[in-house]
Amino acid sequence: MTGKKVLSTNFMLIDDDDAIRYMLQDIIEEYRLGEVVDSLSDARVLTNELLRHEQVDILILDMLMEGIDGMAAAAAVRAQFTGKIIMLSQVESKELVGKAYEMGVDYYITKPLNRNEILGVIRNVSKHIRLEHFAHDLQSSLKKTLAGPASSAARPSGRSLAHAVLKELGIADMSGAKDLMAILHCLAHTPNDDGILPPLQRIFAAVLQGRAKEEGDISKEVKAMEQRLRRTISQALLNLAAMGALDYTNPRFESYAPLYFDYAEVRRIMTMMEEEKQPKRSDVHINMKKFIHALFRATQE
Repeated sequence: MTGKKVLSTNFMLIDDDDAIRYMLQDIIEEYRLGEVVDSLSDARVLTNELLRHEQVDILILDMLMEGIDGMAAAAAVRAQFTGKIIMLSQVESKELVGKAYEMGVDYYITKPLNRNEILGVIRNVSKHIRLEHFAHDLQSSLKKTLAGPASSAARPSGRSLAHAVLKELGIADMSGAKDLMAILHCLAHTPNDDGILPPLQRIFAAVLQGRAKEEGDISKEVKAMEQRLRRTISQALLNLAAMGALDYTNPRFESYAPLYFDYAEVRRIMTMMEEEKQPKRSDVHINMKKFIHALFRATQE
């Protein structure tokens, strides 16, 4: 996506099986889910330049293809591609699925394809795109509010924006919030031309350099930081899920839930709450890197 006003969702399909691509295109067109702007049999031609030129919102690609597999293709464009990636595969290995998510895939559909599942996933993804546009507008409004009428020309600091978001998520006073602020400060002062977030362990170690009394203490401090962050971010998800369970149309829920978390996980926790179960932080599955990356981007825009 390139900042254009979204009137229709643009799809790019990549699968070396022609029948799969025809089936996907038929479903997208029959149910008026958007427009297929490109249908390819080989992921080797996939580039960020092509995605920008075609103004692709949703990229659907197969995991196992000749030349370059879907995960490698997704990883190659993920840093600059701000749309959504849906992976198709006959492989149901939890390890491979987890690796696909690490490579930047947003959703995963197993083969043989099921029409109802395809419809459900695409509609869900399209909704998330609309909500992220709403979230972007909300972030812009937040910046203007923080700047104040007397200094509307001045851009609020990244620290102020980050604190405002953490407060909105209900975690500003948790111990992990200080770690998040330190991480954002570290990232803001680390040269990064490609926009790819470094591995978390490297970020944690960079933040903790100088804090540990001895070199051997770094690994312990990193583990402790990771635990604090996991508790804090998990609590943010619980807070949002509780908000959504009470009022699904709450603007804060609609904007933050898909931006910072896997929306399917938020819905799972909401369902537990609606069934009067009491989910704990240990019940929550989070993508820490996605949360930190989204928070960092929100403070840099």
